[in-house]
Amino acid sequence: MKKILLTVLGVVVAAGLVTFLVIRQQSRYTKVFTGRIVRQDLTTIVSGTGQIKPKTYVNVGATAMGRVTHLYVKEGDKVRKGEVVATIENIQQQAAVQSQEAAIAAARTDIASYVAAEKTAEANVEHARADLEQKQLDWKRAQALYKDGIMSRQDYDAKRAGYDLAVASVAQAVAGVNQAKANTESARGHLQSAIATLAANKDMLNRTIAVAPFDGIVTNQPVREGETVVEGIQNTQGSTLMTLADMSVVTAEVKVDETDIINLAVGQPADVTVDALPNRVFKGRVTLVGDQALLRSTGIATLQSTTGSEEAKDFKVVVTLDHPSRELRPGLSCTAKITTAHKTGVLALPIQALTMHDPANDVPKGKGGAQAASAPSAGAKPVQGVFVVVKGPHGRLRARFVPVSTGITGATNIEVLSGLTAGEEVVTGPYKILRDLKNGALIKRDTATPISLSGS
Repeated sequence: MKKILLTVLGVVVAAGLVTFLVIRQQSRYTKVFTGRIVRQDLTTIVSGTGQIKPKTYVNVGATAMGRVTHLYVKEGDKVRKGEVVATIENIQQQAAVQSQEAAIAAARTDIASYVAAEKTAEANVEHARADLEQKQLDWKRAQALYKDGIMSRQDYDAKRAGYDLAVASVAQAVAGVNQAKANTESARGHLQSAIATLAANKDMLNRTIAVAPFDGIVTNQPVREGETVVEGIQNTQGSTLMTLADMSVVTAEVKVDETDIINLAVGQPADVTVDALPNRVFKGRVTLVGDQALLRSTGIATLQSTTGSEEAKDFKVVVTLDHPSRELRPGLSCTAKITTAHKTGVLALPIQALTMHDPANDVPKGKGGAQAASAPSAGAKPVQGVFVVVKGPHGRLRARFVPVSTGITGATNIEVLSGLTAGEEVVTGPYKILRDLKNGALIKRDTATPISLSGS
């Protein structure tokens, strides 16, 4: 019986010792997640949120002061270029135009009478010249008769006076023609002045009639019939009758974080989704990248801000849609995913596997052939890289830090430019363990099968 108890006690002690040694051995291991480096396609995408806007839109403002008498369209209506969309009371303007038109008609009648007077004056000249010829002949005969003593002195003087009177009559008739022509030219000058005044009056009348400057739709109408509107003067903004938008060219105006703006360029492709139209994707391209930072809280450009706030900033980016839908409306919330880079068949590792490693924290070389790095140099800086899973003596797994240079970033993976090869197994987490993991540390896979890196 004593022998049996001693045997059982020996077995229990041996089992406990084995268990202690196993637990002690396992306590030296760190459980990690792992994955393998594979080749795949990577796409870098920058996202921004904003709203749908037409490329061309205009606020149709009041250009005259008065009461709105008619609104011929309402919000959502389509209009054609040149179509009358609103009118403002214009009784005075119409009266001025009609008055000036009547003045022009009267001026033209006056010109016609002055032209007729010219004709009469010209006829008077012809008559005076004919009379002068007759009087000149009589005068010459009178000179001959008087010389021969046949005509008395009284008759001779009468013929001479008649001739002188005829000469004066011709001069008077010619002066009458010149005066008639001057009157006609003056009347024509008054007519041109009246025509110019009519043009100004018509312009004032046209200012009371609002027309569409291009084909589009009415997106906003802040006034109603009967309200009084005013025109803008100097720095004072006038009343807005309505807003017209040309929806033939539609853009998505979004804001992109300042950390991503450096990667954007005009011409890059983008996918735009609209909250109001789920499951619809609109293709487009970047047509404008803003060059001024906007404060995220106010949307004001930093150059216009009077405060020295260090808050987050965004940049405006405009994406023009290739094939806009009629369902799109200005102001709809949207998200643009812009492709800034794309590569096929590149080496990729999960972003979470990338870490900054401080050589000062490496495991020192010890007994058992532990694979540790050489002693770090004084003042060494953290290095970007990953921990590669390697097999040491007795098949034990260790984490070996390898510096890595990287390229473009995908949604979950990042391109490897140097330091790794396809098929290598790397530590991917957990983050808390990866952050403090030391070069040469013993590790153990947390899962039987490494994480697949087939997704981008």
